Amino acid sequence: MNADPEAMPGLALADIRAARAELGNRVLTTPVQQLSGPAVEAAFAPGTRAHLKLELFQRTGSFKPRGALLNVLALSKAELAHGVCAISAGNHAIATAYAARCLGTNAKVVMTASANPFRIAQCRLYGAEVELTADVHAGFRRVKEIQESESRAFIHPYEGLRVSLGTGTLGVEFMEQVPDLDAVIVPIGGGGLASGVSTAVKLMRPDCEVFGVEPFGADSMHRSFASGSPAAIEKVATIADSLGAPFATPMSYALCRANIDELVRVTDQELIAAMRFLLEQAHLAVEPASAAATAALLGPLRHRLAGRRVGLIVSGANIDAASFVRLVGS
Repeated sequence: MNADPEAMPGLALADIRAARAELGNRVLTTPVQQLSGPAVEAAFAPGTRAHLKLELFQRTGSFKPRGALLNVLALSKAELAHGVCAISAGNHAIATAYAARCLGTNAKVVMTASANPFRIAQCRLYGAEVELTADVHAGFRRVKEIQESESRAFIHPYEGLRVSLGTGTLGVEFMEQVPDLDAVIVPIGGGGLASGVSTAVKLMRPDCEVFGVEPFGADSMHRSFASGSPAAIEKVATIADSLGAPFATPMSYALCRANIDELVRVTDQELIAAMRFLLEQAHLAVEPASAAATAALLGPLRHRLAGRRVGLIVSGANIDAASFVRLVGS
């Protein structure tokens, strides 16, 4: 890993700090919690200290407003007058609806028919018009039609400079809150979260390792790293639908490739076990994707990060009670 502490491809620390100032109080500086207790000590390798970045307490219940708001803030008055559109399993759709509301425009969001009903309801509460499609591939086709036919600005869920700047603000916060982290584990869907967080970590602490984690059923970044360019998956096959990006994209891939030291994968059963662990040990009820970093430290990275101070991104908690109980009780 080569990391220049002053600048990374497409991003600089000063730009991330400026993005945070631009976001203002529309987003929150979320807290950090250190896991502790006998059960935690037994679950992790000896001496491992885990710090949770609690982005589930962000406005709209996930990290997504950081990037969505930055993109909507960049629109002209003429563009705002036409409204915005988005495609999402839920969290980005909610964030886009929230951003549209903040800026006085309207949003039309495309979601999959299998989307969690709580997320659909949240979108509508923020004033968005919701369309449902059979799957995420169909969703991307439909949102393109809406963008073109209605002249709406497309707010991409994970690609673009302002997406990565937005998620970079999360990384800067975390490194300021726990400045002596040895490693950070970040979930990867399309790479929007990981691109910004990993860049910020390497800008502030080049010696801090960054690990990306994907579910086996949605591993587009693994395939991209293996092929040397952004790759796609045929279908999403995981309970972590928030990590179910159908393909990687150029900027998010490039930033992840430049700043992530290693990728790991986890199974759906490992995600469920991590959800249960976070409920019991941190009193957090999270969606499957939000448990991915914890699942990695309990599983494939347990021995690798033994005895180290590790940061875990807890990315969101937009899940209804019935779905949560069904998963953690299985």
